[in-house]
Amino acid sequence: MSNYIPINCDLHDRLEILATYGKFCSIIYQEKNGGCSEVNDKIVDIYTKNKEEFILLSSNQSIRLDRLITVDGQSYKE
Repeated sequence: MSNYIPINCDLHDRLEILATYGKFCSIIYQEKNGGCSEVNDKIVDIYTKNKEEFILLSSNQSIRLDRLITVDGQSYKE
């Protein structure tokens, strides 16, 4: 896995709001192999493991924050 790159604090705050409200949202992210995937799910937690941050979805899927492309229509790439 590549080195983790922390995301912008404002975007992190937005993820926390989505998790708090339990809103279903479209999440587009970059897979480990370089491809892209889209899921529609709820963010239930944001956590840190081995100095990397992840979102946990209600489906029990985890996505590393620096792999996020768009969440709920908001771009996560600069």
